[in-house]
Amino acid sequence: MIRKLKSGKYRIYSRKKNPDTGKRRNLGTFDTREAAQQHEREIQYFKRH
Repeated sequence: MIRKLKSGKYRIYSRKKNPDTGKRRNLGTFDTREAAQQHEREIQYFKRH
């Protein structure tokens, strides 16, 4: 899940909520949405290989 921050950057959050905090885990912050989408694809690939 990619969200735009007030600073204009984009952050990837995990899809599931962290049971300890009730919030989503931060998986990285990027300057452009394209960079965030690319990294999200890399995360999905890594989870399955």
